[in-house]
Amino acid sequence: MNRLNGYDVEDLRVGMSASFSKTITEADLVLFAGVSGDNNAMHVNEEFAAATPFGGRIAHGMLTASVISAAIANKMPGPGTIYLGQNLRFRAPVRPGETVHATVTVTEIVVDRRRVTLSTICRVGGKVVVEGDALVMTTTSQSGEAVPECQQVGLLV
Repeated sequence: MNRLNGYDVEDLRVGMSASFSKTITEADLVLFAGVSGDNNAMHVNEEFAAATPFGGRIAHGMLTASVISAAIANKMPGPGTIYLGQNLRFRAPVRPGETVHATVTVTEIVVDRRRVTLSTICRVGGKVVVEGDALVMTTTSQSGEAVPECQQVGLLV
């Protein structure tokens, strides 16, 4: 573990997993629309959304996917992790009031580069709503910090 209680790359094993859950609230939809600028009527206008095949408002896809980011940042690999990439496939809508359960599972580790590939999946009530994979850079017990390598390869942190 690193000094922030996140996993160093040396601590991780293929198959390890962790989960994080969040209930998507009305406030989340409004705040996400404001922060992101995504004011799509599917998310903010009940009257419009009710007349669509969804039958009502749905959460922003990226708001739903952000629960994956929380699982990575807070659980595994945890504090000190740098997100390098994410592939997402949106499978089903999430509605205000539903709880999203994100699970990340280690599928590949490249110790010398501190790279970890994770399968990522979000479920609501057992139904898959988002799935994909993420690439992250984690800390190492050799230095304890991920930031210096990021700066060497020109990534912004």
